[in-house]
Amino acid sequence: MTDREAELETLAERACEYDAVADAFIAKSFTDRLLVVDLESDESEVPSGLIALFEEHGCYGANEVYDRDEADGSSAGTFGDTTRHQFVDSETRGEHQSYVVD
Repeated sequence: MTDREAELETLAERACEYDAVADAFIAKSFTDRLLVVDLESDESEVPSGLIALFEEHGCYGANEVYDRDEADGSSAGTFGDTTRHQFVDSETRGEHQSYVVD
């Protein structure tokens, strides 16, 4: 595990300490590493303190990074009865590769 991966794992663990957060974990998109946050069913907004923490560590809302026309910077829909938000790791953005098998 790289230092950056360890830092992101720590951020996910810290996110889970917030009452509004049901789960947080690291995932990969095609070229980026994402910090995914699932909010409790009665929550819809990521706590502002958590957003500030992520931004301090170079993680920004995926909607902002990918220039999506969404109401907020990070919402990605629902997953079960949770609301999912995604944050892009700007420090390693574009460094990952996905492979397509023919």
